[in-house]
Amino acid sequence: MRKNQQGASYIGILVGIIAAAFLLKIIVAVWPLYWDDNAINKQIAELVSNSPNDITPTQFSSKIGQKFDMNNIRDVKFEDIAKVSTKDGLQVTKKYEVRKPFMLNIDLVLTFEKSFDKRSVESK
Repeated sequence: MRKNQQGASYIGILVGIIAAAFLLKIIVAVWPLYWDDNAINKQIAELVSNSPNDITPTQFSSKIGQKFDMNNIRDVKFEDIAKVSTKDGLQVTKKYEVRKPFMLNIDLVLTFEKSFDKRSVESK
């Protein structure tokens, strides 16, 4: 008597390929947004630690805008995503949301939040 073969069926392989393609689509949609956010965080932290104590919020915004242009971050504007205050030292609060169309009527919504102040950035 012959034994039935065991292993992956065509339907099982098809489901695996579909799942892998779906996961790859998510990664391709989300990865650039996280990459840009990481670059934004590094630029803000660098400018906060290197800026003088008497910098004004408008000077800080213009300098960080130049850094965004140099690093090809054109999807967001600093004035739209962050608030700069000089009360109790230089403080930058970044908070923004990005909507990315995913498939059909499904959107991916990512929220990025982080606060920077001169003392905490310099201690790192």
